[in-house]
Amino acid sequence: MHKKVALISLLIILGLVNWSILEKEKHLAEGRVVYLKLMPVDPRSIMQGDYMALRFYLAAEVYKVLPKVEKSGQRKKGIIASDGYVVVGLDKKNIGTYKRLYKNEELSPDELLMRYRVRNDKVKFATNAFFFQEGHAHYYEKAQYGQFRVDDNGELLLSGLYDNELKRLQPEVRNN
Repeated sequence: MHKKVALISLLIILGLVNWSILEKEKHLAEGRVVYLKLMPVDPRSIMQGDYMALRFYLAAEVYKVLPKVEKSGQRKKGIIASDGYVVVGLDKKNIGTYKRLYKNEELSPDELLMRYRVRNDKVKFATNAFFFQEGHAHYYEKAQYGQFRVDDNGELLLSGLYDNELKRLQPEVRNN
């Protein structure tokens, strides 16, 4: 009896994991392309082994307009952990810029909703790191933009890093 329960549980878990993978693949294939400008990061943490620390100008703009509260026992003000949506304007190259926080209004065709999360007094969009194969850091040193795929719910997935001309940065493919 225990073996049957364990087997059924395993099948359910594997089914859910595979469904989640398929949803992410669909999101990457069908999501709307948006480029977000990268902010400089502390050079000591830009490349740490097999990942690059990321910060986006859009996150800094959202941080500026979120209400600030005094942290308990400190004079420093910060923002409370929360989730929300920001309205992003898109130019002809799909580069996203801050317009306003979303308040259930209609969007124009050149605007898009993007979900943000506030954790540890920082605004985050999907990720704050880009992972790559060890030894490939030099391919990403010129990164200026992160390319995201955004679904209809404003959820983002980082799909790559790009230079100033929006050329994808990645290791060269060699044909043998």
